[in-house]
Amino acid sequence: MNTAQKVLGNTAIQALGRLTTAAVSIIVLKFITVYLGAGGYGAYTTVYEFLAFFAIVADFGIFQIAVKEMSAHPDQRQKIFGNIFALRICLATGAMLAAIGAAFLIPKYSGTPIPLGIAIASATTFLTIIFGTLSSILQIDLRMQWSVVGLITSKFVALGWMLATIFKYFPESPEVGFFHLLLAGVVGGIFQVLIVFLATRQSGLISLKFDFKFWREILVKTLPYGAAVLLATIYVRIDVILLSLMRTQEEVGIYGVAARIMENLAVISIFFLNSALPAITRLFRDNQEKLKKLLQYAFDFLALIGLPIAVGGITLAYPIIALVSSPEFLSSGNFYGSDVALQILLVAMLLAYFGNFMGFTLLAGNRQTKLMLVNAIAVVFNFFSNIAVIPFWGFRGAAITSVLSQVFVCSLSFYFLRKMVAINFRLKTASKALFAAGLMGISVWWLQPYFFNLFGGNKSLLLLMPVGGLIYGVVLILTKAITPEMRELLRKN
Repeated sequence: MNTAQKVLGNTAIQALGRLTTAAVSIIVLKFITVYLGAGGYGAYTTVYEFLAFFAIVADFGIFQIAVKEMSAHPDQRQKIFGNIFALRICLATGAMLAAIGAAFLIPKYSGTPIPLGIAIASATTFLTIIFGTLSSILQIDLRMQWSVVGLITSKFVALGWMLATIFKYFPESPEVGFFHLLLAGVVGGIFQVLIVFLATRQSGLISLKFDFKFWREILVKTLPYGAAVLLATIYVRIDVILLSLMRTQEEVGIYGVAARIMENLAVISIFFLNSALPAITRLFRDNQEKLKKLLQYAFDFLALIGLPIAVGGITLAYPIIALVSSPEFLSSGNFYGSDVALQILLVAMLLAYFGNFMGFTLLAGNRQTKLMLVNAIAVVFNFFSNIAVIPFWGFRGAAITSVLSQVFVCSLSFYFLRKMVAINFRLKTASKALFAAGLMGISVWWLQPYFFNLFGGNKSLLLLMPVGGLIYGVVLILTKAITPEMRELLRKN
């Protein structure tokens, strides 16, 4: 099996796992939003968004650097992994303790369940970091199916705990159940780590090594990219934190539903790019012409999957939100609901597909400082824009700011990428994908009232989605959107 086929296969496994976990997440989202209401779900969202800022200190781009270094130096894998494993455990412990301490010091969170919730959920974040570190071994060997098994198992375990909380133990006490919903994530995380540990223990790489000189070298090497990742986390997540500090928890909940859906969809591009990173890194060193072909292939692939998701989601935003939450999250009259937030955020998601792609390419080409500069500009823009618009437009302003931030990221990243690789992306496949997605969107919009009258709300949505996918696929075939160059790449690389 050639490199492109392995990358695509590894991505397909992860995408399938993400689809499964996304389906579970939608079920979880439905139960939690109905159980907690907008205010309670706003607090739930704030807990995890707050922890994300501290978790990135423990991550600091080390996963990508680990994959990159172990791909470049296969004879030193044990040394590299053992030290990175120990380093991330230390960083994760310190970061979670700092998060807990900070949460109890913020006046706006005083008297709310948020500080204690952060203390509980910090264990979930810690376990997720350990899971990610172990998964780097599977990523190198393109055996991410075991990581997917662990992820799916953890979701179902957490779902079971949540359902028991909501329907059996605390059906009338959401204030107490709130903490048990967070505890469900901890239990699921334990199963997740255990499964991946069992899948990787025979590799002989799992150990803790404390070569502090090597730690220093890794931290110096990861500093530009780690800072870039930290800045990226800030500009992506600062909107929710500012909303929680400047507006009500109910509004955070409204926005959080749309943000959670977008995150589940956006991660598909990250799976693909994590799979492609080792190949892109090797081709930077070995073969520039093959590198250009692989980059074009990646650009086309992201367009083929990103455009229908964005267009379909925008068209069906209202019934999607109705399916995954309760009526209090939907727009009505002069009230703007999660459906409006989702429509705006899906534009940001599509742009993020290409921004992430160029960011990963800059990483593979050792241009971490450029990536850091891009994200620093985005942070400054996003922070001051949110400060300016949130008091007036609330979550709608935050969502629009997310779109504009991604425009900055894509534009600047492409500028630096062009300085590194002499490539002009051909838009032939992307244009055909846009045409197919447009026809799909128009068709679904036109069919929606007829399906609703025939089958009812939720059934009509579940039928419209495969119909839209069928229309998109047929148009792609008729327009020959999969280019001969792409097929050639899959056969020979």
